[in-house]
Amino acid sequence: MSPNTPNPATPTPLTRRALGGAAAGTAAALALGATPAEAAPAGAGTAAPAPAERPFRAAPGRHSRRPNILFVLGDDLGWADLSSYGSPDIRTPHLDRLARQGVRFTDAYSGSATCSPTRFSLYTGRYPGRTKGGLAEPIADRSVGLEPSHPTLASLLKGAGYATALIGKWHCGYLPDYSPTRSGWDEFFGNFGGALEYYSKLGLGGEYDLYEGDAEHKDLRYYTRILTERAAEYVSRDHDRPFLLNLNFTTPHWPWITDGDTETSAEIVRRIKAGDRSALWHQDGGSLAVYKEMVEDLDRSVGRVLDALRRAGRERDTLVFFASDNGGERFSHNWPLAGNKGSLQEGGIRVPSILRWPARIDGGQVSDLPVYSPDWTATLLEIAGARPHPGYPLDGTSLAGHLLRGTSVPERDLFWRVRGERALRRGDWKYYRGSGGRDQLFHLSEDVREQADRAGHEPGRLAELRAAWERTNAGLLPYPV
Repeated sequence: MSPNTPNPATPTPLTRRALGGAAAGTAAALALGATPAEAAPAGAGTAAPAPAERPFRAAPGRHSRRPNILFVLGDDLGWADLSSYGSPDIRTPHLDRLARQGVRFTDAYSGSATCSPTRFSLYTGRYPGRTKGGLAEPIADRSVGLEPSHPTLASLLKGAGYATALIGKWHCGYLPDYSPTRSGWDEFFGNFGGALEYYSKLGLGGEYDLYEGDAEHKDLRYYTRILTERAAEYVSRDHDRPFLLNLNFTTPHWPWITDGDTETSAEIVRRIKAGDRSALWHQDGGSLAVYKEMVEDLDRSVGRVLDALRRAGRERDTLVFFASDNGGERFSHNWPLAGNKGSLQEGGIRVPSILRWPARIDGGQVSDLPVYSPDWTATLLEIAGARPHPGYPLDGTSLAGHLLRGTSVPERDLFWRVRGERALRRGDWKYYRGSGGRDQLFHLSEDVREQADRAGHEPGRLAELRAAWERTNAGLLPYPV
């Protein structure tokens, strides 16, 4: 049963699934309605009641041109870091509005628990373990990357007549061998590595890491501002064909630097130049207040890009998707999920995910369908009329029929593997083995926090899911010793 977010003015009974999936029920409902600033004039007391979400239902029979695709990723954004997912402190009115205008997914996952393998799963539509570069968790040197010969979402859409661009964080390999422009994107503006200092653009090894195409581009302004400006310019152009824009923010990834905080920036740059390779990790800095400001800045930035899209007259015919590349980090609000980035517990892989396409999909909806990164690759290819390469079969399942025509999605397994951990979800059941080596079984609709291990009560189901994980794992590349 899909959860309905209750109208606080009219209490509605919540199922156990709704309590877990709707991210603290009433908090999410308040956020999905107008924010206090939007709903009430200055000096007014409280916001107007929020409209209730309704379970997802397709609206078949509509027709439209092939959509533009704007695929936005936040970086290390936790599942409940948006007010529409239950954050008690962070306010994200632009992303909340996007959710009101489309579909909010409560049970959506990243393809892995860290940055680059998730990007491999999204760009290729396949498990990260299909390729050598996807085995790095994450990529930290120049030895591996996304091979230019491997088909990607961009190369396949380009072959189907799309213009393609990637703005922001690539993190799938370094020059001279790996680059978005070698993997199907017509244009690239952004950084190659996993992190950078927001002003100086110095990366983890102290290298300068801001590029236009494959050439360095000098701009020492705050990085999120630059990416927002570039993306707004791209969606505003006079395009003569549909486009794919991958917009990959680094916000709110460490280091914990807000727009205008040049003092913290200068201190981190000093440490980087002194040879401190841990400076960008910023483990001695940050706070809940700084993190809140960074997430709210991400929200405003997405809002500016969406506004540019609207002003260009492309809102109706553009499919916008927003998600995080993996679960939240140190300052994230993941409640009620356990674990965070790097773990295959729910907090490490369950991510906020919002889809809007006004021409084909009604707004104000919520879905508890389990989905993850490779599914979106398959879905976008089908919607855009592009075919997967027969030599590189997809591991994701297209949701196009479900979203546009209301067809059911067959039960299938969502599979994850990282060094030291394994997980598989089938329906409401999740098989999980952590670094301790113990097989566990959780019923997520009743226990989204993964605290009630049902392995002893369901030995047959545990064996079945473990065997399914082993079968998939057998077809993947082994980790290097």
